[in-house]
Amino acid sequence: MNTEISNETDAPIDLDEVVALTEYLGTALHMHPGAELAVTMVDATAMEELHLTWMDLEGPTDVMSFPMDQLSQGRADAPTEGQMGDIVICPEVAARQAAAAGHSTMDEILLLTVHGFLHLLGYDHGEPEEREEMFALQRHLLLTFFAARYDGRTDIPSPTEV
Repeated sequence: MNTEISNETDAPIDLDEVVALTEYLGTALHMHPGAELAVTMVDATAMEELHLTWMDLEGPTDVMSFPMDQLSQGRADAPTEGQMGDIVICPEVAARQAAAAGHSTMDEILLLTVHGFLHLLGYDHGEPEEREEMFALQRHLLLTFFAARYDGRTDIPSPTEV
């Protein structure tokens, strides 16, 4: 995966961890190594403008996806090539959701990255069956990423801190 990433906010985001996740997702979902993706962190005002412009909904949202080449998940013998598009995340909304869910803002941003990535591959959650499929895959991908990265995570307390 070729991931272009930027943080247009003052929020302290571990951009390297987001890139590691997109690389993991690219491998897990059989994306060609040259597939292109952009991930941008924006403030609530910018997200509200995007939300209103593209969805005709007021207020900021957590994540929006803007597909480019209408790609789908590849196969091991036929990886998907092309420009995936853009994922836009609002850390301010993510922080509120993280507090309500009882986990870190960074974990919420990673969850939203997976969610946005799946939308770029055509997954949706408008219907109950679609929701079940997308959210099960989202959960599986995030948990397997966390399991693979556990030793490198900095926000997990040591057993003596618990």
